[in-house]
Amino acid sequence: RQDVLRRDFTVNALLLDPASGEVLDFAGGRADLALRQIRAVGDPARRFAEDHLRMLRAVRFAARLGFTIEEKTFEAIRELHSRIRAISAERVRDELVRILTEGAARRGFELLDATGLLGDILPEVAAMKGVEQPPEFHPEGDVWTHTLMMLERMRNPSVTLAMGVLLHDVGKPRTFRVADRIRFDQHAEVGADMAVEIMQRLRFSNSETRRVEALVKRVGNHPAV
Repeated sequence: RQDVLRRDFTVNALLLDPASGEVLDFAGGRADLALRQIRAVGDPARRFAEDHLRMLRAVRFAARLGFTIEEKTFEAIRELHSRIRAISAERVRDELVRILTEGAARRGFELLDATGLLGDILPEVAAMKGVEQPPEFHPEGDVWTHTLMMLERMRNPSVTLAMGVLLHDVGKPRTFRVADRIRFDQHAEVGADMAVEIMQRLRFSNSETRRVEALVKRVGNHPAV
């Protein structure tokens, strides 16, 4: 019981008695499974203070499972999100990769945005919101909406493909201008340089960084972009 009450979320706090086969539920995990929600064990602020990475884990589990984040747990993340900056880049990278590759990347990034975590770990992606695009090429809307749609289309992506999709238009906010139409001059080259900075900041390998750099440069140079 004492071990369970120190765990992160109720759905991760179920125990199985190997002798009897009985499921031991000291934190209400079964009820939360039925409600399809992620809820912190006990006081959410205390759980997140013990390990700030748990905020990203809440997003990942909710996205992958199609669950909601329970209200008090969600509000605690909204209040404490900036503390994720104290977590090592490697640990943040690993959670980010899981969000991107476990099958619900769009939902994961919508939750990262809603909780405030996105601006802390990927401010360059958060900057895509509200950046208009020429409607003749992008009737779906701004760069953020376009990127979410691309994330939604991914199926079993590799790490580098997922990061390439996420960052393929990362240079657009910095290169936005209006002339005869909305233009993003040299956004592929700018985006490729930004992608390298992001990949290095998150401690990806050199080979992964080079592949994502190439993807961003190639996609961004498509004539319709």
